[in-house]
Amino acid sequence: MDKILEAVVMSSYPNNVKQGLVRRVIEAAKQPMDSEQCWSMLELSTKLYLTGDTKYKREIGKEVLEVYGHYHPEEFEEFFNVRFLLSLLQEGYGPLGKRSHYILDYIQLGLQFVLESPSANSIFSLLRIEVLRKVCERPSPKQCAKISKLLTQHPQCIPTGKHQVLFCQQLIRCIGQFQCISEGEEDIMEFLEQVNKVSSLLQRIWRTQTSAILPSLKELFAIISSTEEQEAPSNALASVVQFVPLELMDGVIRNLTNDDSITDVQMMTAIGRMIDWVSWPLGKNIDKWIIGLLKGLAAVKKFSILIEVTLSKIEKVFSKLLYPIVREGALSVLQYMLLSFQHSHEAFHLLLPHIPRLVASLKKEDSNSATSSLEQLAELIHCMFFRFSGFPDLYEPVLEAVKALPIPNEDRIKHLLGQNAWTSQKNELACFYPRLASKSETGKIGLINLGNTCYMNSIIQSLFMASDFRHSVLNLTEGNSQPLMTKLQWLFAFLEHSQRPAISPESFLSASWPPWFTPGAQQDCSEYLKYLLDRLHEEEKTGNRIYQKLKESSLMSQAMEQHYLNKTLIEKMFGGKMMTKIRCLKCLNVSSREEAFTDLSLAFPPPDRHVHGSTSGLPVEEIGPQFIEHSENPSQVTGSPWIQRKTPMGRDPAAPLTPVETLGFQEPGGVANPSSDNAIGMDAPKDPLLSFGEQACAPKDSKSVPDLINYFLSPEKLTAENKYHCEKCASLQDAEKVAELTEGPHYLILTLLRFSFDPRTMKRKKILDNVSIPVVLKLPVLVTPEETEEVCRTGKDSTALKSGFMSVVYDLCSVVVHSGISSESGHYYCYSRECTDTMPLEQPCDGTPKLASNKQLDFEIQWYLFNDTRVSFSSFESVSNVTSFFPKDTAYVLFYRQRPGRQSCPLHEALAEASCLHGEPSLHKDLMEAISKDNILYLQEQEKEARNRAAYISALPKSPLWWRDFDRDKDDDSSSGGCSPATGGGGSGSFHGLVF
Repeated sequence: MDKILEAVVMSSYPNNVKQGLVRRVIEAAKQPMDSEQCWSMLELSTKLYLTGDTKYKREIGKEVLEVYGHYHPEEFEEFFNVRFLLSLLQEGYGPLGKRSHYILDYIQLGLQFVLESPSANSIFSLLRIEVLRKVCERPSPKQCAKISKLLTQHPQCIPTGKHQVLFCQQLIRCIGQFQCISEGEEDIMEFLEQVNKVSSLLQRIWRTQTSAILPSLKELFAIISSTEEQEAPSNALASVVQFVPLELMDGVIRNLTNDDSITDVQMMTAIGRMIDWVSWPLGKNIDKWIIGLLKGLAAVKKFSILIEVTLSKIEKVFSKLLYPIVREGALSVLQYMLLSFQHSHEAFHLLLPHIPRLVASLKKEDSNSATSSLEQLAELIHCMFFRFSGFPDLYEPVLEAVKALPIPNEDRIKHLLGQNAWTSQKNELACFYPRLASKSETGKIGLINLGNTCYMNSIIQSLFMASDFRHSVLNLTEGNSQPLMTKLQWLFAFLEHSQRPAISPESFLSASWPPWFTPGAQQDCSEYLKYLLDRLHEEEKTGNRIYQKLKESSLMSQAMEQHYLNKTLIEKMFGGKMMTKIRCLKCLNVSSREEAFTDLSLAFPPPDRHVHGSTSGLPVEEIGPQFIEHSENPSQVTGSPWIQRKTPMGRDPAAPLTPVETLGFQEPGGVANPSSDNAIGMDAPKDPLLSFGEQACAPKDSKSVPDLINYFLSPEKLTAENKYHCEKCASLQDAEKVAELTEGPHYLILTLLRFSFDPRTMKRKKILDNVSIPVVLKLPVLVTPEETEEVCRTGKDSTALKSGFMSVVYDLCSVVVHSGISSESGHYYCYSRECTDTMPLEQPCDGTPKLASNKQLDFEIQWYLFNDTRVSFSSFESVSNVTSFFPKDTAYVLFYRQRPGRQSCPLHEALAEASCLHGEPSLHKDLMEAISKDNILYLQEQEKEARNRAAYISALPKSPLWWRDFDRDKDDDSSSGGCSPATGGGGSGSFHGLVF
């Protein structure tokens, strides 16, 4: 039968006659036949498929192979064996010099018929090795696309383990060498499709194996930063970046810009080649990565690189605005490059000859994209006019070109200039908008790392962002006999009013440094915070106390007023109280002791300890985007049966306690209630807050902050070596200890005890468990007899009356993160936001917190990331996900701010009244003068640095001028069809120039 088929295919009969004869042969092949005949037919069909000189012959070969694979699987499996495939992949098929290009297609075709065969695993193992070898040989884009197609359809063939990382790296190397020689539009589109197939394979691998992403990016950076290559790597590398999760951007860029092993020349080469990627038409988020790296370089003051790259690339970026397919990304990069380059007019003036022509082209295009780009371009041009005035002759043609376009107001211009500046501004801009001109885009100021002092910087920024505490410190009067508090006041004042991007806390470090700390070594930020708060507290107690009179009201008794007046500032802001009770298990006698605290140290429960809902005193529930109903079984929620409390008037001793929980999400104005109609379930329609809820709700086997609080408050057995000395029994006895909160602090500080001493290594090791952090925490605080009488008198808060507890709601305001595996090493940074009261003061302070309708759980409040000198915008989503992307970066110290409730009414009202009466704290004369003098000095320093940098840049070799699309496209107006840049199609010449 094989001879017949070969004779038919090779005959000179018309194709329709051949097709009829071939059809008969194929139908006959569906019948049973001996193994030898099958083998002959498989050899012939393989030859036709791999070496056929026409598409018709290859199609016949494919059809015959499919029939035999389906109807003769045993013979096909015997033929399609590992040895045969190895020969195909390593030696090829066909005569020397004319090896077949269809081997990968052939293997992909045959694999579908052996997937369930015993030899499948052997074939997969072979292909895992061979595709890695093929990629290392740097195949053409077409062959790479075939490999990607094969592995996408049969992911079992993708290399695994270390080979998988190497495969990704080598695949990126291949992409870096891709070139499209042809200028025909069809060939270019085919090339783009091939590149997309290859980069999509990388995306598939990264999705299933995220550990391969960072090594792949390292390889990518090595390629684009290489100064040894004769030819620049292909812009096709841009297709790789679009699949890297944006959540990794901050960490990757932070590592790159702080890597001392990367030279300035390598960094300049890399960012220059990345900017060329704006011409890649299929990329997404490329502009974000380019701008992110530019900002990262500005954060570490690599101004010489930024200046050189901007001057050499800005014209090329500007020229890409002609092409709708890449216009959006190019405009974003152009905006950042111009608005950040404010020390000189040079970059803007390079564009002046090209602006009128581009504006005319965009007006002629008359599309939504062109109209939007024109408006943004006009706004950008007016910003530059405002910044670099005094060149009327140069600006006149440009002004004429944009005169019909909207003109932004001065406030908008100042905002844009101040938000994007990365270097010194001349005095005229400093006069217009001095604070924004020199600070980061956030308007916040960083702290200089004085040598492993990030532990202090993160704590200071967290305290600074605690607005009630900051205002109280800034309001201190002169001569308060508190030297450390005075230094903190000066530091806060400079953080509030300095024009510097970052200030040095050297003076405060020397004053607040614990004597047992080793200079220059990394320290525990929690230990430093405890020492600092204790020092400030003791200093105020022993020196002249701060007098901060609270407003008298009907809700504040004379005894309570005296209670608050006698407190130090640290006690008012961070002080809480806790009752510890110990019951002797022999005589059942209970002893109790009330203690003050400024933070709660939360230990991690043992792995075999199930914590959720297990406390006998204060059960904790983790509630995410849905509500978890409280148990109706009193034994699960009541206090420990041996706890002897003074039963409040009218209280049912068996009444359930109020649980500690994270608040569920709810509709505006609603109250968290398990049975409420406003409760949002997992299957509820998508809500803007739901994504945050999903982040806050951890998997079942993970831990949460309420879990750790639950473990902290759960009863502890005192046995064996820890037996309790009972005074009544006059001997050591087994006992049980439990803790209850009796007074919630204004700012609740939680320290997650991640560091434990390992006696084997004699070092402190770190617990790297991810802990989900609720943005809102509801904490039960024991009701005092006086408060119980008040409840009975006013008739409010019946829940507190029944349970003996009242609910105190806390909003998350800061998270200090430790990056590393040991307390003696690593790095600290913090996420912070300024929490404000979400309940109007005129609402009753009745212990049942109600969320304000205009702020759903405070998600609108902006989060910031403080990392020594660098300050950037962030989000709660970033806070929640940091450990997911960077496993060594774990939340360590949390700051929560108490919402107004019945317990906190006096303090909240006093703080609110002070804020209303005085607004922002006014500084005393000496402090204001010191800040003013330093701001002037800073401007002078920056002017000097700018002159030095200009001299440095002029000494560098001149960068070659880039070809200009404007000159090459002078005849675009006469082009026909869809080939002009304005139509988005691009002619064969212009499109090739765009991409390559």
